[in-house]
Amino acid sequence: MPRPRRAAAGRPRLRGAETGFLMAVASMTSIQLGLALAVPLFGRLGALGTAGLRLGWGGLLMLVLIRPRLRAFTRRDLLACAVLGAATAGMMVFFMLAVAHLPLGTASALEFLGPLAVALCGRGAGRKVWTAPAALGVLLLTEPWHGGLDATGLVCALAAAGCWALYILLTQRVGDRVTGFSGLAVSMPVAGVLGVLVAGPSLAGHLTWQALGTMLLLAAVSPVLPLALEFLALRRLTTSAFGTLMSLEPAIALLIGLLVLGQTPGLTAAAGVACVVVAGAGATRTGARTSGPEPAPAADDREPCPAGTG
Repeated sequence: MPRPRRAAAGRPRLRGAETGFLMAVASMTSIQLGLALAVPLFGRLGALGTAGLRLGWGGLLMLVLIRPRLRAFTRRDLLACAVLGAATAGMMVFFMLAVAHLPLGTASALEFLGPLAVALCGRGAGRKVWTAPAALGVLLLTEPWHGGLDATGLVCALAAAGCWALYILLTQRVGDRVTGFSGLAVSMPVAGVLGVLVAGPSLAGHLTWQALGTMLLLAAVSPVLPLALEFLALRRLTTSAFGTLMSLEPAIALLIGLLVLGQTPGLTAAAGVACVVVAGAGATRTGARTSGPEPAPAADDREPCPAGTG
């Protein structure tokens, strides 16, 4: 008789929350690395032009690589993808403007207020408890008692935070409703068009083939790779846990800022890093989704899109 197969020894399988954690950390690292590498281009293209080009290339890459079929979407899902694209564009443009006025770690800490708000509004007291050390970490990283924050950078970072909160909620909805990366392949071109339209006037007379090639490479590092990873992570984590897990981003930004841009943090900032790392670890342990994604409507229940859209 055939012998029953034995599970492969020494190869422990990651649970959903743990896999989502690894994807989220990889996404945050890619985002901050892409931002740090883009900062030197501010002098040539400006913060707005740099953000717009990255979004434009990112949208084009997603469209070419995935080639979504619009006929497979309901009208409601298309609308959700369009709003997600607008939120993505706002998040990246505002954050890039914030980085032009604030250190990378400080801007990331302020932007984290968006995911923190999502975590606070989510279900489950066990997950909410981790928002306390996360909020303390953000406070230590920003040091508001010194009163030295640039007002323009502060406003832009808070605007990016609001867009990020909306982005988290919509990404999970779109990821649950649309198969694969098709939702991302619709939302990213929308973000790209909006980014190019906003940045167009600032790019006039400054574009070169070298700048276009550099921004194409940076678009692959961020936003294409990190947004794809976040899309997958939000299928494995609750929005509350994912929002708290994003507390790791200011710490990653601080490290990238030190290694790439030479922005040295003080002892208070180091304490803030410790707090957000603890919060991120705690969110991972309690953040697995207890139910599967909402199933997409059957083909017969879908509202047909206008002819010629897919």
